[in-house]
Amino acid sequence: MLRALPLTALLLAGGALSAQAATAPVAQASAATSAETGPVLTTPQEWRRMAEAGSAYPLFAVERARVESLVRAAMAQGVNVPTPRDPGGGFTHEQHKRNYLAIYNAGALYRLTGDKAYADFARDLLLEYAKLYPTLGAHPAGRGQIPGRLFWQTLNDSVWLVYSVQGYDAIRETLTAEERRRIDDDVFRRMAGFLSAETPENFERIHNHATWAVAGVGMTGYVLRDRDLSDKALTGLKKDGSAGFLTQIDQLFSPDGYYEEGPYYQRYALAPFIIFAGAIDRNEPGRGIFQRRDGVLLKAVDTLIQSSYGGYFIPVNDAILDKGLDTEELVTGVASVYARTQDAGLLSIAQRQGRTLLSPEGLKVAEAAASGAARPYAFRSVLLSDGPDGTHGALAILRAGGEDGQALVQKATAMGMGHGHFDKLNWLFYDNGQTVVTDYGAARFLNIEAKAGGVYLPENNSWAKATVAHNALVVNERNQFGGEWQTGQNHPPQVLFFDTVEGTQIVSARQAGAYDGVTFTRTQALVEHPELERPVVIDLLRVSGERPARYDLPLHYNGHIMKLGFEAERAVAARPVLGTADGYQHLWVDAVSQPSLDSRSLTWLLDGRFYTWRFASSVPAQAILAESGANDPDFNLRREPALILRADGQKDATFVGVLEPHGRYDGRAETVVGADSAVRDLRSVRGADAEVVVVTLASGKTVVLGVADDPSPRAAHAVTANGRTWRWTGPWARLDQ
Repeated sequence: MLRALPLTALLLAGGALSAQAATAPVAQASAATSAETGPVLTTPQEWRRMAEAGSAYPLFAVERARVESLVRAAMAQGVNVPTPRDPGGGFTHEQHKRNYLAIYNAGALYRLTGDKAYADFARDLLLEYAKLYPTLGAHPAGRGQIPGRLFWQTLNDSVWLVYSVQGYDAIRETLTAEERRRIDDDVFRRMAGFLSAETPENFERIHNHATWAVAGVGMTGYVLRDRDLSDKALTGLKKDGSAGFLTQIDQLFSPDGYYEEGPYYQRYALAPFIIFAGAIDRNEPGRGIFQRRDGVLLKAVDTLIQSSYGGYFIPVNDAILDKGLDTEELVTGVASVYARTQDAGLLSIAQRQGRTLLSPEGLKVAEAAASGAARPYAFRSVLLSDGPDGTHGALAILRAGGEDGQALVQKATAMGMGHGHFDKLNWLFYDNGQTVVTDYGAARFLNIEAKAGGVYLPENNSWAKATVAHNALVVNERNQFGGEWQTGQNHPPQVLFFDTVEGTQIVSARQAGAYDGVTFTRTQALVEHPELERPVVIDLLRVSGERPARYDLPLHYNGHIMKLGFEAERAVAARPVLGTADGYQHLWVDAVSQPSLDSRSLTWLLDGRFYTWRFASSVPAQAILAESGANDPDFNLRREPALILRADGQKDATFVGVLEPHGRYDGRAETVVGADSAVRDLRSVRGADAEVVVVTLASGKTVVLGVADDPSPRAAHAVTANGRTWRWTGPWARLDQ
């Protein structure tokens, strides 16, 4: 449906605003309007302040110019509200996305400039939706149990509502009574009804899809002055607190502000949490929404930023790798939290983003940034508890060497619901601004129709979620928890200890229930030593089983192999596949060693730095070099290398490794420095109730780490080998010689 633009809008789209329009004060309510039609999501006083002061602050002025450009381009294209047809990425899908952004931004520009052409454009779009929406049933390309109406899934309908109702709030008082009635009833009230009472199975969930729905419905309630709608959004359809926004805050975040589905989905869910919380704060300040649970929504923004490296979010669970600190949702989060905390570190994130919001919170960010108040953001080592009460494991991030230095991540979190992966006690490592030990993330090309319409690919289940696709223990070539995420929800890991002292940062966690009769404990440390160029990772995994099994411990790494430090039979003429199910069907085998107890090594090069992984085990184990991409007829998978350490027929086993960043390769100068590892040998020694890891350096000196089975701080331990006894008290100790 195409509609001609008013002449004023065409003139506006074709060039700069007139001087009068550009400097006009924020629009005032006409005599025909009242408290029943004026803006409530942002107050008239707040709009006036932004209109008068915004141009003085670069971040705000640049954002306004960016938004003006987008809206003028939309106005030049005309009103286009197509009948829904396409899945994600298709024309109608993308047009409805463009429309909600146009409504949202045009409303803001009307308030900031006083130019009614913006309000008229938003009005004309919404009147077309008032014609279309009552005619719609389930989306023809709908997927899942609850297809949307404008979009193929209700989630996107909820997002449309969240943004469009904000734009509508800004222009609602400019409409005639009949226009308001039509848009109120045939767009917003109908959509709010569909997303709440008509689809309770979505609205009442404790999940990010429901967060978007309750945010849209709740803000619609405020704008339409419908207390019933806003109360249902806050406390559930029965208004008894069994569901709704408040329960989502209580159940989806840990006390540290970690979101159950992981950083990628924390980024996505952050927008409705923060936007709706802001609306609640303005309309029901007595609820103290930003103080709820000791300010957990404010903590959530810091937690999300901490869960990043090199500007990108740590990609655990169903994560797409290219999402980072510059995302729209975090722009919203940074502005909202800075306005309430004045944390100067957030200003440096805003400066990195290069933008802010056209909101009162965005103005505060722009004012403070212009005054020179920004301070570097304090990236630090953290243990981010998981679960509503903080007892469902944790994400540990150990950092050294600054923002682009070393970062060791141990994933000892809960399952992450349906977006979780079967990767308990998985780990990642970052260095030199690069991902060195990797996580595949999700098998999905978001909104690219050529790849299954942009949804999760079949390989998301067959590979990306599989245990072997991670740096996690696999037993008998099967996924943890039998590949059932609901089972995984009920068996979170137990964090045994987390400590950061000078020269050593360490975390340990234990997992039971991932496999019947099997318990495994992983302790990892970021360790410094005067003879080591940079901190190294020490990795100790001990597994105990009730019966003999096959234990596989993969390492997925990023870089090009420089040196293979063990003998192996290469698969040159034919490339076999490692297995038949649970991810193994997607692994090509390139080389296999004989079983050995000796320590071995693999060195690779990444972005001018060498990395050597030295590994050993308490039982004979094979080393398998593999690569993803087998059984992938549609070329959906990335080709990425892995090293798998395999021990067969064992009940108990210990795997130990040390990852060392070292040296430098300069391709332009054709120089190589420090290409050889400074680690000469590696072994672990088992005692009655503890383990000692001994890393021997080239000089003969040793880095020694003692780790107890019992995390009690008062328990004493002794481990003896070859006439040498190591003693300590507590869960761990450095025992260097």
